[in-house]
Amino acid sequence: MMPERASRTGRRGRAARAAAGADGRNIDYRNLRSPIPPMRAFSDDRVEAIHEAALDVLEELGIKVLLDEARTMFRSGGARVDDSIEMVWIGRDIVEAALASAPRSISMRAGSRSRDVKLELDRLAFQPGGGSPHTTDLKRGRRPGTAGDFSELVKLTQHFDVLQMISPLIEPQDVPVHVRHYETLRAQLTLSDKVPFVFARGTGQVHDSFELLRDFRGLSDDEFHQAPHCYTIINTNSPRQLDIPMAQGLIDFARAGQVSIVTPFCLMGAMAPVTVAGALTLSHAEALAAITLTQLALAGAPVCYGTFTSNVDMKSGAPAFGTPEHFKASLGAGQLARKLGLPWRSATGSAANINDAQSANETQFGLWGSLLAGATVIIHAAGWLEGGLTVSYEKFITDMEVLQMVAELCTPTACGADEIALDALREVQPGGHFFGAAHTMQRYQTAFYEPMAGDWSNFGTWTERGSKDANERATGTWQSILNDFTGPELDGERVEQLQASIRTRTAAGGAPPES
Repeated sequence: MMPERASRTGRRGRAARAAAGADGRNIDYRNLRSPIPPMRAFSDDRVEAIHEAALDVLEELGIKVLLDEARTMFRSGGARVDDSIEMVWIGRDIVEAALASAPRSISMRAGSRSRDVKLELDRLAFQPGGGSPHTTDLKRGRRPGTAGDFSELVKLTQHFDVLQMISPLIEPQDVPVHVRHYETLRAQLTLSDKVPFVFARGTGQVHDSFELLRDFRGLSDDEFHQAPHCYTIINTNSPRQLDIPMAQGLIDFARAGQVSIVTPFCLMGAMAPVTVAGALTLSHAEALAAITLTQLALAGAPVCYGTFTSNVDMKSGAPAFGTPEHFKASLGAGQLARKLGLPWRSATGSAANINDAQSANETQFGLWGSLLAGATVIIHAAGWLEGGLTVSYEKFITDMEVLQMVAELCTPTACGADEIALDALREVQPGGHFFGAAHTMQRYQTAFYEPMAGDWSNFGTWTERGSKDANERATGTWQSILNDFTGPELDGERVEQLQASIRTRTAAGGAPPES
């Protein structure tokens, strides 16, 4: 008797049925805890040395802060400030006070309570690739990202339970920047019930987004401020500079009780020292400065430590990802995050130009660096190509295969009497097989993870089916997901109110980004 094959276009094939409780399996892709013990790049004394060196950087070398309000807040908090050169020197005591007030656990509220996400050490959340100006797929080719592409990528993100948060995805190039935040938030709120992302591009756009999200969720001002309902990513301008939009974003999100994920982007040999330890020292210093600003804005504001430290190709200066140095930097960042006790964000990624073996190798190596480092949130985990210039639909699917298998590893492996299977061992005689054993027949439909993009058939069967490679199979998968997409249940009146508010705000000119 041959097992019935489940559709590969579903969330997890047979694993989806297992998640519903078939055959006693209980696989929850929405709430993951990593079972992997953290790996170390440095001894404890070297981690302490990096931390102390980062504090020396802030205290003795300082950081350039371009926003007047932020410098005023640092001064009020006890830092030494020179407005004429926009420099701030932050003492150890100020940083330590900020770290003491930053929460160790953050409970984020999604559109559906079943989609809520808790950010803390030992928990694990994935995000797809984000922030790219282009998209690509085998049907339509490489192109500037559009609002339609953004909506499709939100749908793909919504479809897979193992993606717990929406990332910045792509920049819709066909929507002017002063109203782009309306389009990206509209797509996230109407096509998904997961935790949304909001760009920090100035107070006007941030407050617009907060108000739209608040009203769509049916919250009062107090209710919105009492729990985080969205997040942003804050990138410092390495080396040692915090620009106006990013500093303003830290302040705006902190005051509203929303999450900032602080992420210095340090490429060794370019905007950071060429060594792993040197790059981490700079990254750590910049992260500490930004975290401190959030706590000066509002003590107890939710904030995540973050890092994105890799190297460049020293022949061309081009960014490289999924390298041994990227891997080691993630491990070191994990040690620093655990020293602080804060939830933290790491990243994988690829510099490959197409979804090929190079892209798979780089993304997976970067992913395992983040997993072994104990990251709380891992971004760019699906679809990211060209060092972030492009999100690929096919790579989105082939990367999802890996993420779902990682999620399976987060599920405890049962080892009761039924799993030890002594009855099956009694039933099958030496030289026999277990295909028809009662133990197998009771479990075969949900026993194993079934791949979406992978093909386990033999060469003859594969040839008869058209000799499709993983990219071609992935094309069929994303097309099926989009064709069959059913969004979350929504309040029609709130959707119309959202659309009406966006129309009114657009007619009024939107909100220009700050530079």
